[in-house]
Amino acid sequence: MTSRSLLLATVAFAFSTTAQVTKPPIPGSPQIVENGDFVNGTTGWDSSPPGTIINGMYCVNVPAGAKGNSSFLKTTYNFLETKNDVYTLNFTAMSSIGYDILIQTPDPSLDPNLNMAAALTTSSYPFSMTFSPANQAPNATLEFILGGAPSAATVCIGSVSMKRIDRSGIRQDYGPAIKVNQLGYLPSGPKLATVVTNTTASEQWSLYNAAGDACATGQTTYRGKDDASNQTVSIVDFSSFATEGDSYTLSVGSATSLPFAISSTLYNNLRQDSLRFFYQQRSGIAIDSDLVGSQYARAAGHVQILPNLGDVVVPCQAVHDSLIAYLEPWTCNYTLDVTRGWYDAGDQGKYVVNGGISAAQLLMQYERSLHYGVKNGSAQLGDGSLRIPERNNGVPDILDEARWEVEFLMKMQVPYNSTPQLFNGSYIDMSGLAHHKMHDNQWTPLPTDPSQDPKRRELHRPSTAAALNLAAAAAMAARLFKPFDAAFARKALNAAQTAYAAALKHPAILAPGTDWDLGGGAYSDNDVSDEFYWAAAELYLTTGGLQYLGDLTANPYHTANVSTAFSIPSGFGWPSVAALGRLDLATVPSNISNHSAIVQSVMDAADMLLAVQQNSSNGYDVLLTSYQWGSNSNALNNVQIVATAADLTGNATYRSAALSAIDYVLGRNALAQSYIRGYGTKDTQNVHSRLYAHELDPRVPQAPPGAMAGGANQAASDPPADDVLQGCAPQTCYVDDVNSYSTNEVAINWGSALAWVVGWAASQ
Repeated sequence: MTSRSLLLATVAFAFSTTAQVTKPPIPGSPQIVENGDFVNGTTGWDSSPPGTIINGMYCVNVPAGAKGNSSFLKTTYNFLETKNDVYTLNFTAMSSIGYDILIQTPDPSLDPNLNMAAALTTSSYPFSMTFSPANQAPNATLEFILGGAPSAATVCIGSVSMKRIDRSGIRQDYGPAIKVNQLGYLPSGPKLATVVTNTTASEQWSLYNAAGDACATGQTTYRGKDDASNQTVSIVDFSSFATEGDSYTLSVGSATSLPFAISSTLYNNLRQDSLRFFYQQRSGIAIDSDLVGSQYARAAGHVQILPNLGDVVVPCQAVHDSLIAYLEPWTCNYTLDVTRGWYDAGDQGKYVVNGGISAAQLLMQYERSLHYGVKNGSAQLGDGSLRIPERNNGVPDILDEARWEVEFLMKMQVPYNSTPQLFNGSYIDMSGLAHHKMHDNQWTPLPTDPSQDPKRRELHRPSTAAALNLAAAAAMAARLFKPFDAAFARKALNAAQTAYAAALKHPAILAPGTDWDLGGGAYSDNDVSDEFYWAAAELYLTTGGLQYLGDLTANPYHTANVSTAFSIPSGFGWPSVAALGRLDLATVPSNISNHSAIVQSVMDAADMLLAVQQNSSNGYDVLLTSYQWGSNSNALNNVQIVATAADLTGNATYRSAALSAIDYVLGRNALAQSYIRGYGTKDTQNVHSRLYAHELDPRVPQAPPGAMAGGANQAASDPPADDVLQGCAPQTCYVDDVNSYSTNEVAINWGSALAWVVGWAASQ
């Protein structure tokens, strides 16, 4: 990946700016432009006025003054531009007078993916323009818009070539044969490494300190074939070594690991950075350089200051888009102020069903600190503990951060007594439900600063799932904010109860899978019984209300087997949230009658995950057997289950299993890849994000420390993944490329899983 990153960094990536670039073209396949050297005359090209071929260049006599596309040279055929691929256009051009022309690749009704200017002079000049399409354009054309000459001019264009990037030379980097947690290990915790080997015999391992002195030795234990990676592996166990220090390395034979630390404060900085990630994802507020550093400072996004259309007065989805999304003409007759909240992922949309679990895991992290002893106490997460604007306001900072999202969730609620809205052919009073999501009506390019987003922002149809996510998260906020801000707690509880009542009234308004790719993902879900369970559990824990107790005990998830309730082994997440209800019912004090059985279910779930970890075909102690989109968060959500069992029981086996499982995202995996930016020697560099697309534009920063990529995806599909990952073993289906949204995107629900887990680890 390194050579490709350097190559892209040398090529200008512009936004409707004047291009004077002489870098060599990126080699690629296929060639998109036909007859770009005009050896076949004007075949494949059209112009206005009609032009002629002179010395291998297409020349057009452009009249003076006419603006826009009154004069042009364009292809007569359409071609495909693939979203998030990389293309390079090369051409030479000259003019009898100096002026700027515009080059575009339009596909109505999309904005042009390529929209750049070229400054023509009287000398023939080579231009090279690299761009990455924001939107899938199946019917694009290449157009040179020649209007706007200050006086009559002759413009000549030749040697036109347009190719997609050639990734054929890119190979997966598997790192050293010894795979370690590149951040390190706790002195009092397990210390395991995995060695890729070609022998079944035990081999001697040695541990070296920073000075190169041997500190410990032992023999590897042969594990066999790791199914997820197709690697044959052995295990190094140096758990008995507890001397703190930096830059330790392990060696086996001729192989040496990447360096790591042994430290009792190992996870402290990562805990802070994982939480600060949310401040840097905030919408509707300027990000302060004094808090995050000048490279990450930015203006407030989507606050109705041009070019933003903004989140202050957001309408419902346009009818012509709703016909695509819902196959019927849905809209509403109101606008909402939906400022605040976190940008969901690499895009700048905001989704209630993803925001719910994300806010919840931060709230759970704080609530855990209230119940599990002084060492794990709330001071670690208290007021002044984070670099956020609300520090020192008398409220624990992690609650302040979660509130930024909860307030957005509450703003997405359908107003009381609103006009009925169309759903499946009938008009329904959706008052009290929540809009499923809000985002642009088209994708914006990578990178795009939120303050520069010019797209129309739209509310999408309300859903039962969104209402229940609002109910659950707001109920949690109500009980946790009560000691600090009673008025906000009451407001949150009212929103939660209203949303829950609306969901009971309309239990099957589902978000369809057809509502995708109009600037955002679908987040569709055909089963909301788990959301009903979670919402009822949180409302019961907050209010003690008998209605909520009755609803949750009658819900099938309350007595479901542990693999169903905790989504084992695939891992819980935004579509499967019953585990959140079970975990809180087990850990938050209440009068529920079967509390001991709920606690036992957490232990049983942890036991199932230990069986996954201890299986002889699992060489990396990961708590997964399959690798879905965002697999890192699934793995960490399973860690949360095991870690909660450790909290509830004090059982050292659960503690060790949870700590060992964290190693996976920090480098103890088949690629020796630390998926957490800024942590480890071989850490993720090129996350998919409009905020951090440094690979495409060096003026934009890389993702901040603590940002975690989605990780291996055995069904990965995006331009880099399609090119590089053919036939990959599941755990190796990852490419560190800014355009690999299916493996390398950041997301708030992945960040919240990381934040909870490293918060727990930092308290050990």
